[in-house]
Amino acid sequence: MSTLSAVHRFRDPRSTTYDFIGSILVRCPNCAKVAHVVPAPAGAGDARATLFTPRRLVCRGCGLSRVSTAGRVSFSRGTAQPATDPYFGTPLRLQRETRHGWLWAYNLDHLDLLQHFVQASLRERAPWYDTRQKMTLVARLPSWIKRARNRDEILRAVTRIRSSLTSDSECWTVDTTCVLAVGL
Repeated sequence: MSTLSAVHRFRDPRSTTYDFIGSILVRCPNCAKVAHVVPAPAGAGDARATLFTPRRLVCRGCGLSRVSTAGRVSFSRGTAQPATDPYFGTPLRLQRETRHGWLWAYNLDHLDLLQHFVQASLRERAPWYDTRQKMTLVARLPSWIKRARNRDEILRAVTRIRSSLTSDSECWTVDTTCVLAVGL
């Protein structure tokens, strides 16, 4: 009996949506180029970043800089319409429409997770007794993304998203991580 290679196996890393909102690639509301939503610099006494930490939208194309201090977060529901970022409501940069719905990701790490999940022929979930976290991001994916018959179409959409990033790209640094920032 042969064993499956690591390429064909996906183990749920127990990631949630909250793990990917540290940095979000969006379309700038002014110039339609890539903008970045990141946590605003912390105040003197505030050392930890949370879901409701003020966020800053920054565009290197036109110089736009906005700060969200409303304390409201609104996550996109479903895949019937284009997704928006939870803080400013601007459209995400990493999204593509398929015949089943919109495939979207907050950042490149989120897109990598989706790609590895879809590519895998064996998808293992976290054991129910191993953690209190039952509904991970992978468990909450729409059924059309989980179906093996849609694998090729979804992987084509991921490839198109990646190719749109690399066509006109430059790399810039935010919080010691290299982020791909591109123009449209």
